[in-house]
Amino acid sequence: MAATSRQGLRLGEAASVTPEECSRKIHQLFGRSLKLRSVSAGGCNGCELELNALGNVNFDMGRFGIEFVASPRHADGIVLSGTTTRNMEYALAATCEAVPAPMLVILFGACAISAGIFQFSDQLARSYLEKLKIDLYIPGCPPHPLTFIYGLRDPCRRSLYRLVF
Repeated sequence: MAATSRQGLRLGEAASVTPEECSRKIHQLFGRSLKLRSVSAGGCNGCELELNALGNVNFDMGRFGIEFVASPRHADGIVLSGTTTRNMEYALAATCEAVPAPMLVILFGACAISAGIFQFSDQLARSYLEKLKIDLYIPGCPPHPLTFIYGLRDPCRRSLYRLVF
């Protein structure tokens, strides 16, 4: 459902993971909670709709201790959706600078990962992404909310949690 590298997005065998094991692992790694700042850097806003759905009663991401925060200064990392347009390049850089180190970086959706259908636009400014260490790629157009939760909570993703140790 998600990968810690672009090559990992290719289909392969998946490990069986129980919800109890995931809950235990996320509490062990992140303590009581994980705070994320969502950044929409240009696109159709389909991904943002799915990220917003994470807070409703169907998905209730907060029960796992994962929450979106309004300020990057209160965040452990960012969730980037959209293509990163020239108009959003400065805002993305300012957000990343405001997040305390170490920063978790998650690319959510096809546009964030590869610019999607907008990849040949002259309005893109994706060079800033090359400076970031991407910790998790969550594919889809748009990805389902459970894809986000499963991708974050998969205890087999040891390299995702390198920031905590």
